[in-house]
Amino acid sequence: MAVSNLNELWHEITAAQPAAPRWLVLTAASLALATVAYRPVWRVARNAVTIAHEGGHAVAALLTGRKLSGIRLHADTSGVTVSYGKPYGFGMVLTALSGYIAPSLFGLGGAALLGRGHITALLWVCVGLLALMLLMLRNFFGLLAVVVTGALAFIVSWYADPKVQAGFAYLAVWFLLLGGVRPVFELQWQRRGGRAPDSDADQLGKLTKLPAGLWVFLFVVVALGSVVLGGHWLVPTAFHTATASAH
Repeated sequence: MAVSNLNELWHEITAAQPAAPRWLVLTAASLALATVAYRPVWRVARNAVTIAHEGGHAVAALLTGRKLSGIRLHADTSGVTVSYGKPYGFGMVLTALSGYIAPSLFGLGGAALLGRGHITALLWVCVGLLALMLLMLRNFFGLLAVVVTGALAFIVSWYADPKVQAGFAYLAVWFLLLGGVRPVFELQWQRRGGRAPDSDADQLGKLTKLPAGLWVFLFVVVALGSVVLGGHWLVPTAFHTATASAH
């Protein structure tokens, strides 16, 4: 991306690009699905989902007036976000709720941008959010994970040609949509084995007096619903482009 002033940079970021061809959108979806399904790759890629998960907790805490103390991301793809405030009430419930649904909702927001052709804007939004997250990280691995992720998004947005930008953006959004599903089922498997007694769902159960399983079901609904709606926004765009090109 070659720009000479801030106005030109702003125009480059906010301008809509032509919709990606169908083959690219579907290839990105296939690669994202393979990444989520193939366990050795998932173990590494899941760090991106953890970043989104903890980012969701952090955003919810700030929006509800809680004091955000810090975020830690660990090499085993776990993470923790610490905030202070009332240990009960709407703010605490929303903060606990936001983690598992955040990757799916971030992916849905990305799908909305891509559906309108804002590929560059999506990449810069990612860079901006990751830069803000750096301010709250409290351990080295977390800093490393976010810096690497943000640097990759920045390099693609600044140096790559439009086709590479589109491929990267669609892959990232599909990965968030599909990657938001697997951790929810992993959570339930862990809960059934008694290995996650203090999970977000169990905390929500204690806070609301509703069954923890009901909250897991809500996570599933949001995750699967986001895949369906996000896919609806992503794929028709490619089909319309292919149809227009044929005419």
